Amino acid sequence: MRILFLGINYWPEETGIAVFNTGRCEYLAGRGHEVTMVTGLPYYPRWKVAEGYRGRGLVSEERNGVRILRAPLYVPERVDAKKRILHEASFVASATLRALGSGKPEVLWVASPPLALGLAARLLSRLWGAPYLFHVADLQPDAARDLGMLRPGLFLSLLYGIEKAAYTGAGRVGTLTEGMRRRILGKGLAPDKVLLLPDWADPSLFAIPLEGGGGAFREERGWQGRFLVVHSGNMGVKQGLEVVLAAARATVDDPGILYLLVGDGAARPALEERARALGLANLAFLPLLPREEFHRMLAAADLCLVTQKREVGDIVFPSKVMTLLAAGRPLVVSVSPGSEVARVAEEAGAGVRVPAEDGGALAEAVCEPPAGSRATAADGGGGPELCRGPLVAGGRSLPDGAGARGAGLPERSRIAPDPREGSGVRRA
Repeated sequence: MRILFLGINYWPEETGIAVFNTGRCEYLAGRGHEVTMVTGLPYYPRWKVAEGYRGRGLVSEERNGVRILRAPLYVPERVDAKKRILHEASFVASATLRALGSGKPEVLWVASPPLALGLAARLLSRLWGAPYLFHVADLQPDAARDLGMLRPGLFLSLLYGIEKAAYTGAGRVGTLTEGMRRRILGKGLAPDKVLLLPDWADPSLFAIPLEGGGGAFREERGWQGRFLVVHSGNMGVKQGLEVVLAAARATVDDPGILYLLVGDGAARPALEERARALGLANLAFLPLLPREEFHRMLAAADLCLVTQKREVGDIVFPSKVMTLLAAGRPLVVSVSPGSEVARVAEEAGAGVRVPAEDGGALAEAVCEPPAGSRATAADGGGGPELCRGPLVAGGRSLPDGAGARGAGLPERSRIAPDPREGSGVRRA
């Protein structure tokens, strides 16, 4: 089958949607499908175009059987709502033109965000007579409204109009969690049109030691005997990471606790400036870590955090939750009670929930973490044997017999109700 993927994020980006776009494409290519990915120049989460791609426009590559066609895009140094709109619009325009020259596919897979990529998919679908699956990893209009990023008005109404057009034009709509699926169904779609297509965990995470595996990571940084409280991943608006600074400030007199904010994102400069202003000597920032170093850091972590703004709820599901469950880390989740993160953490028995954006409650949870986790800090870190999560247990690998469904891609006959049938990298 000839499959065309459209998505703004792809390898060599190592976090967020890129990981799953890459995994699905390479899985399907490995199953014998002819896969083309139209994507942007790599920039996330640092919001800087990666070395080797700067100053370039159209880039063609091949990796692990996938043809990669990169389109130029605007990447702002500082991200706000207006600049993000320009960023996404620039990619949608260039990706549409890039896709037109890629050859006619039998099926399109479209990863949102960006939301407006659904309009490109609808146009290409009509032009080629090929159905598309619209995969929703983030309910962008709901997020913009609920987080106060956009006020009610003409532009927000336009976003909801784009969302409706993308959904109605799609043969199928996929999303990550039952909560997100319910939200989409509430927009008027038929139940059999909306598929649950969850992400997965990196199988190598299951090999991370549950206890005592982080000694070298600690020694290299002089953190022996410290109780490491770690948040890793994107630092953006939805994460509400000010709550970690508030917890650090509340526990600043405890010399045994060290908070780590690991990763990058649009909010990092402001967080660093705020931490310096508060004089938080018990909080450290680390950059986005290479995979092996990231695993060493997880082995050293005594407690891991998942934080969200209280309005986030079920509009998005951070992939870090499955990462942390697969690694067996004790969790404190600072989220709203009805959120998917709260539900998954509770069902996995992986830790405790505190109210979103409540630094005092988070500090109390850090001082009274899940049973057994703090006792191991002096031995090199690593929490107790916890459930590594039924949600991720099946995600250790993509089953050989799963066909296209193993990569979260339905068979073509399920994408369209009436289908119109009849390892290295090479860079150009």
